[in-house]
Amino acid sequence: MRAFRKPAIDVPAQLELLKRRGLHIQNEEHAAAFLQSVSFFRLSPYMRPFQQPEDIGHRFREGSQFRQLTRLYDFDRRLRLLTMDAIERVEVASRSVISNHMGPNHGCHWYLNPQMFHHAFDHQRLLATLSNKQAAATRDYLRECERIDRSHADHSKKDRLKRQRAKESYARHYPATYIDPPLMPGWAMLEELTLGDLSHLYKGLSKDSDKKAIAKRLGLAAPLMQSWLHTLTTIRNMCAHHSRMWNRELGIRPELPKKANFLWPVHLLQKGPHTRIFAVLCILNHLMHQVSPRTRWDQGLLQLIQELPDVDLRSMGFPSDWYQDPFWHVPRT
Repeated sequence: MRAFRKPAIDVPAQLELLKRRGLHIQNEEHAAAFLQSVSFFRLSPYMRPFQQPEDIGHRFREGSQFRQLTRLYDFDRRLRLLTMDAIERVEVASRSVISNHMGPNHGCHWYLNPQMFHHAFDHQRLLATLSNKQAAATRDYLRECERIDRSHADHSKKDRLKRQRAKESYARHYPATYIDPPLMPGWAMLEELTLGDLSHLYKGLSKDSDKKAIAKRLGLAAPLMQSWLHTLTTIRNMCAHHSRMWNRELGIRPELPKKANFLWPVHLLQKGPHTRIFAVLCILNHLMHQVSPRTRWDQGLLQLIQELPDVDLRSMGFPSDWYQDPFWHVPRT
């Protein structure tokens, strides 16, 4: 352990540091503008593939250029956007398949019944979360009503504005309209949960028959859906916080099929750690074809990779012949 002695340096000094380390900067004005928008610290992980290994001075390999760093950074940014797009579709569909099974089979307020969940599931936390959301929405609505009452509008306009404000969210509308049960129905409740909450809720369902029926709607076995929702929660958080993806090792490893009864990459059926982002991209491709059969999400991934052929796909867990696998050529209706 030692005291921290690194000084904070401005952008011109950052550029000089990079040049001293052997990085070729073609256009210093453009490079400075980039570092004004993307901090040196954030860019640092993208420098490592171009630096000499085990060099304590972080010197770059001969011929390394600043634009290589920015291209790799841009690739990672676009990969996050592509991943987030798929997760959004999968998250919305997951809410829907849970709602479309649980409501018709167990009633519109099914989640109020603690017997719908395992004993280990924190049922009271779920109810408290929904109660707090409704209470906060009601407080906001009442404050807006007070502002409307203080306005110079006539009574009919005030009443119309209040009705409009009440309909802006169901968390406002339900307690303003219904007294029993005190919490909103299941289909609305599911829309109020985060993806992490949704993952816990699915895991907490007490009946295996419900889990299986829900997972089947996404072409999965229940253990896979449970694992994949958990993994996608962590990936979504990475994307939301603009974290690096391209060579990241997964902290939460998804369960993968050992003998898939659906189209699945041969590479992921082989023994291996499969701890890189390729496994997650395959999960998303499968799920996207379930929720949107005409999707061209896989084409977007291929286009991104083709536009930046110098990106090292091995660091992402891709096999060299990844796109030759039939998994990536699902017939579209």
